[in-house]
Amino acid sequence: LSMCSKLCYAIGGAPNQVAGSAASFFLQIYLLDIARITPFHASLVLFIGKASGAVTDPVAGFFISKSRWTKIGRLMPWMLACTPFTIVSYFFMWYLPPFASARVAWYLTFHCLFQALTTLFQVPYAALTMFLSTDQKDRDSATAYRMTMEVLGTLIGAALQGQIVASAHVSPHCTVNPSVNTTDSWHDTPSIPDPTDPLSHQVKVYMIAAGVIAGVYLLGIVILFLGVKERDDPYALNSDRAIPFCKGLALTMKHGPYVKLTASFLLISTAVQLEQGNFVLFCTHAAGLRNHFQYLVVTILVSAAVSVPFWQKFLQRFGKKCAACGISWMIPFAVMLVTIPNLILAYFVAFVSGLSIAASLLLPWSMLPDVVDNFRLQNPHGKGQETIFYSSYVFFTKMSAGIGLGISAAGLEFTGYKPGICRQSDDVILTLKLLIGAVPAVLILLGLFILLFYPITEESRKETKLALEELR
Repeated sequence: LSMCSKLCYAIGGAPNQVAGSAASFFLQIYLLDIARITPFHASLVLFIGKASGAVTDPVAGFFISKSRWTKIGRLMPWMLACTPFTIVSYFFMWYLPPFASARVAWYLTFHCLFQALTTLFQVPYAALTMFLSTDQKDRDSATAYRMTMEVLGTLIGAALQGQIVASAHVSPHCTVNPSVNTTDSWHDTPSIPDPTDPLSHQVKVYMIAAGVIAGVYLLGIVILFLGVKERDDPYALNSDRAIPFCKGLALTMKHGPYVKLTASFLLISTAVQLEQGNFVLFCTHAAGLRNHFQYLVVTILVSAAVSVPFWQKFLQRFGKKCAACGISWMIPFAVMLVTIPNLILAYFVAFVSGLSIAASLLLPWSMLPDVVDNFRLQNPHGKGQETIFYSSYVFFTKMSAGIGLGISAAGLEFTGYKPGICRQSDDVILTLKLLIGAVPAVLILLGLFILLFYPITEESRKETKLALEELR
């Protein structure tokens, strides 16, 4: 593969990450403090939205696996067709409707649409890795390019959103020292005016951010279409027959390496989603870093972006399972931030967390092609499984993330979160600390423990590569 092809492939996936990053970091606080819906309803929007995206994954895998080859490929038409609708749904997901009674239904509808449409893009885009080249090094290199660009997309999304909407969450009178002024009236003072007017400043800045990110989608899909050529099932032998979807799904779920990989990163990705979804709330209400959250988010993502090439070199030299240890680096530092909310420490924690997040993003997508190769070796005369592997993996990770975010928002409701006030109750602050520190730590440790039993080693990868080349 040429560097140009790999770069165009990588850029094509960036818009989804730009939009997903903005939603991961800011959608929950937007729903609570700008749209002013209750934490319980916010939890429903977050969970059902993620669940709709998750349910779309196997459906997308089924229909894509049945698609016929066209002049522009089998996967590319899906990505081109869903992009315009994705842009519209994303824009209206950040729009404050003038009616308050059906506001929950509005956000639920457009969040579900956005999640489902991004899935229709992400499944063929991820599976496209297998149709760029049959060479493992080429695929690993393309995956590294893709992860670097996706982390940069995550950075761009959070930075754009953070810088544009920061003024919507900053209020000068909330910087009063709570130790001096601890009256109930101060606790209940609104941090921002109630943005019931659709033309208020808070609403406008979110709309501007949505419009800018929607424009990024158009740029990404044009570059992907012009710069990437899809090869017609390069894994298939002349005698191969497509495996029926249901049979293929059953075989996939029985494949040991796939089950262990999915279970491990299901837990790890849930931990990362919890960190992202609650980080701005934690900085605003629990750590006294209301005026720094956008810079901390950028620090996390800059660290993640610049460390992806390091992790790519690391896993090439020491192996992919060994590189997984880097995911655990964030645990002690996140616990330190929860117990010692210091500004300098916060920036250091943000930097280390970025390193861990980069490893957690790169590894599963680098290991998944090895699992598909392993399956192909065990089932040498079946084809069409690639989209099933990718769609099933995204289904499980999205569903687990949706459950985690839904439970976290419901926990804020249970402990008495009040939107828009300067200082939350001690129970809310404790909940936010648990969601940032203890809960992700437990999930990451469990995920890494399962990964110990993942059977594909560097030696077995080389043996599989030679065996597949011999079959071809």
